[in-house]
Amino acid sequence: MQFFVEGIPVGKGRPRFMRNGHAYTPAKTRTYENLVRLRALEAMHGDSPFQGALCVTIVARFPVPVSYSKKRRLACLQASEKPAKKPDIDNLVKAILDGLNGIVFDDDAQVVQLSAAKNYAEVPGCEIFVSNADD
Repeated sequence: MQFFVEGIPVGKGRPRFMRNGHAYTPAKTRTYENLVRLRALEAMHGDSPFQGALCVTIVARFPVPVSYSKKRRLACLQASEKPAKKPDIDNLVKAILDGLNGIVFDDDAQVVQLSAAKNYAEVPGCEIFVSNADD
């Protein structure tokens, strides 16, 4: 299965704490996880979650900063330069896997192989591929 989540990819934010000690997930993270959930639901077409061991591949595409020169922009789009900036790739993966929980798979513990990359592209977003580990 594969699907695309439009928009600039967002990493999992650190939990925030209220004065009374309760923790909550930042709104930006919740919004992005909900968008991932929505696109996953559309891609699943009402099917039940995958069972067993899974492989997940995530390709995060970021926009080239507008301040870059034409030469540097071209280098970014040709993958000569990578987006070595925030969000950290592990936080990005965590936000996406949390968004897929309960929809594409029952628990992210089912993921036995994971591949993730950050690139520049004209159209920002995340391409997500999920397959059975046996395939």
